[in-house]
Amino acid sequence: MYEAAAYTGKWDQMMSPPGGSDSPLPAWASALQQAMAGHPAGDIVWHGSLAKYTTFNVGGRAEAIVFPTGRDELSQLIRSLHGLDVPWVILGRGSNVVIADAGLKGVVIVLGREFGEIEQVEDAAGSIVVRVEAGCSLAKLVSWAVERGLAGLEFAAGIPGSVGGAIVMNAGAWQREMKDVLLRVIIMDGQGAISAREVAAMHFAYRTWGEMQGAIALEGFFRLKKDNPVLLREMCKEYRQRRKMRQPQNMASGGSFFKNPPGGKTAGQLIDQAGLKGCLVGGAMVSTVHANFIVNTGSATARDIIDLMGMVQKVVYEKYGIALEPEVKILGLE
Repeated sequence: MYEAAAYTGKWDQMMSPPGGSDSPLPAWASALQQAMAGHPAGDIVWHGSLAKYTTFNVGGRAEAIVFPTGRDELSQLIRSLHGLDVPWVILGRGSNVVIADAGLKGVVIVLGREFGEIEQVEDAAGSIVVRVEAGCSLAKLVSWAVERGLAGLEFAAGIPGSVGGAIVMNAGAWQREMKDVLLRVIIMDGQGAISAREVAAMHFAYRTWGEMQGAIALEGFFRLKKDNPVLLREMCKEYRQRRKMRQPQNMASGGSFFKNPPGGKTAGQLIDQAGLKGCLVGGAMVSTVHANFIVNTGSATARDIIDLMGMVQKVVYEKYGIALEPEVKILGLE
């Protein structure tokens, strides 16, 4: 992707970029402006760096980064992008993702604080249903539930990312997953249409919400149980302490890098036994604390991380005949 100065604007400011010809707008910008006329104007960052929006702190620029102010604007944006054949991708808290150094064509949509509401919607005997918007951080949701004595999400204590990302990835730990407490999901399809899906009718599996790939998780409804908040706080504290002991701290990463292969040993065990802890490619390193973490030592590029991923996959396959599949999403590779 070409280099250009980043700048922030609104839909009605798109035609007068500072920097003139040194910061050209994408060819589709004018048509998108017309399609979005009359809708709430969230910020748009043109040619913005994506590195600061990911937990790996790597990645090139996007042609546009959009921060919708609400569901209506998001729906119109998706419909417009579909009609203009402009590629787009949703980004929440930026964990579990590596964005190529060349950046991304099209629009990156960031669901931020405007999509962060939590509310209790049902109170049945012994259980509570909580509605949570996709932009809410998983950490905030866990704390909110624990302080109200609502059990079920303790396993997620310490898992990075947003609720939307956790739903789409079916995030989990300690033999529990999001699908175990999810009741229904409000989704938006690739043409901006909104619908509700009961989790029982979906096909959640290990680190995926199944056939819903390509759709956007807008909200999740969680069925939780009433419990003692003191006990819940202690459980969350224990889970966080376990993570601190077993996972790298104070180094940028995307969380667990590879999916655990079915049966037998975990990805981390295989990588460790292959002697790959501490292996470096540029500024990317296989963590010396947990072998299923690739960390940015401070100067890594996305290419470093991707090349290290390939090296790990090659060595593990040659030694054990097991093909490790990345859990993180790689965006922007041709």
